[in-house]
Amino acid sequence: MSLFGLPKWILPHLFKNKKFQDLTDAEIGHLRTAIGHFKTEHPDISVVIPAWNEENNIYRTLSSLSASHTKYKVEIVVINNNSTDGTQNVLDTLGVRNYLQTVQGTPFARQMGLELARGKYHLCADSDTFYPPDWIDLMVAPMVKDSGITGVYGNYAFIPPGDQGRFGLWLYEKFAGVMIQIRKKNREYLNVYGFNMGFVTEIGRNTGGFKVSGSRIYANIVGSDYENEAEDGRMALNLKTAGKLKMVRDSKATVFTSPRRLLDDGSIFNAFLNRAKRQVKGMRDYLSMF
Repeated sequence: MSLFGLPKWILPHLFKNKKFQDLTDAEIGHLRTAIGHFKTEHPDISVVIPAWNEENNIYRTLSSLSASHTKYKVEIVVINNNSTDGTQNVLDTLGVRNYLQTVQGTPFARQMGLELARGKYHLCADSDTFYPPDWIDLMVAPMVKDSGITGVYGNYAFIPPGDQGRFGLWLYEKFAGVMIQIRKKNREYLNVYGFNMGFVTEIGRNTGGFKVSGSRIYANIVGSDYENEAEDGRMALNLKTAGKLKMVRDSKATVFTSPRRLLDDGSIFNAFLNRAKRQVKGMRDYLSMF
């Protein structure tokens, strides 16, 4: 990923210095029309997004997804997980297909999305992430080509907060890329993140779904729980019982996400050090057989 800035495709979706309430009628109308192209009743692909209090983030995510270039019929579905801000108003205003999950936690939201998805293929997205125009087609391509591939996952990069540069984030991404390769052989499930993964819907349902012991909460909750079993990693393990995982390496499928969880450590530098220590500590496990 670029050391110097963000790709051009992302710029129209940033809506810099604007909350949802600041959007003009024209901007809302444009978004609503664009999203309307992703409400097919008989989709090939379901893009499912869990959301908790994302009023001023999710419309940006939806904007990026609604600019997708795809040859498939696609539905975009949002699972509102008990939001107490204006998230539901955003979804209603933009005409997004959505459901309320009253049981709190990302595993429950993602599981509801899985149960309600109508597409043959299921792509997981997050409400603080931007998706490039070719993401949908590039993510499903390995599964379409090879029936032995039951799930996919992709690369990611971070959007710098405020007017900060990308240098620290770029270094972190490079380190993460090395760890992805190290873990790929024996701990590949640790490479799979819920904001950039996909699978064959029916296989995801039949092998156990996102059901875990305990429940993680959202990245926008200070002090989010890292200890409970992750639903994305559990899904990855489930999918591997029925076939193979495939990493989508094409740079045109790289998503850009918020660094807010990194910033919980106080700075990008601290986040890098803390995660590097954890990864080095787990190196023996990564190199040993599962």
